[in-house]
Amino acid sequence: MNFIVQGYPAYAYTGGRPFDPKLPAIVFIHGAGLDHSVWQWQSRYLAHHGFAVLAVDLPGHGRSPGAVRASIGEHADWVAAFIEAACVGRAHVVGHSMGALVALDAALRHPDRVAKLALLGASVPMPVGEAFLAAAKDDSPAAFDMQSVWGHARLSPLSASPVPGSSLALAGRSLVARANAGVQYAGLAACHAYAPAPEAIRALNVATLVVAGRRDQMTPMKAGQSLAREIPGSHLVVVEAGHAMTSEAPHAVLSALREHLAA
Repeated sequence: MNFIVQGYPAYAYTGGRPFDPKLPAIVFIHGAGLDHSVWQWQSRYLAHHGFAVLAVDLPGHGRSPGAVRASIGEHADWVAAFIEAACVGRAHVVGHSMGALVALDAALRHPDRVAKLALLGASVPMPVGEAFLAAAKDDSPAAFDMQSVWGHARLSPLSASPVPGSSLALAGRSLVARANAGVQYAGLAACHAYAPAPEAIRALNVATLVVAGRRDQMTPMKAGQSLAREIPGSHLVVVEAGHAMTSEAPHAVLSALREHLAA
């Protein structure tokens, strides 16, 4: 489904159901260089169980045209504008990795647009290694490999995939390799530069879920634990997965989201 946001078309996957703005809305936000498809398991289930699902492609990603945003704050402003364009008033906002930072910043900058917040694979700050940034800046295949290898738990290539006949790590690499030139680097650089005021996070007044992967190599579990301690009243769930938890542990992530949204 397409909307017009800040003058450009914006695509959102609705989970296989017609979008109904009268239902409680959920906006899913993907990570750097990715698109709406990382939410396939969670978005489809929730769309068939009472929610209006909008798994967005951020500007310049997937099916959404336009310039890639250079900062987390610009992405957060875009998300707020997207919620307004969808005519839902407020939405539950769920983000993973870079998308978690965007979701957090949307709640900080536009609290009137965020009903509940869920942050998956999050770390504040979220530093990115120099080698990773340099490879991404050159659009080198090495950057795609780094995101795939570090984005999954060790030994995940030996694990069974929820999709028969497919590889989690190879599917993830293929997804980021399809991104437009410069998209992966822009996202990683935005994560690396994001530095919200600690007192703003401690003053956050929205029901928040933090999901951390016990085997996460990119945003370690302790980073999620630390963030959860900073957000008043937040709830922490640890899943047995790496950074790509939405596909490595889809059922555990969905269970955590269901409980959070029902609370």
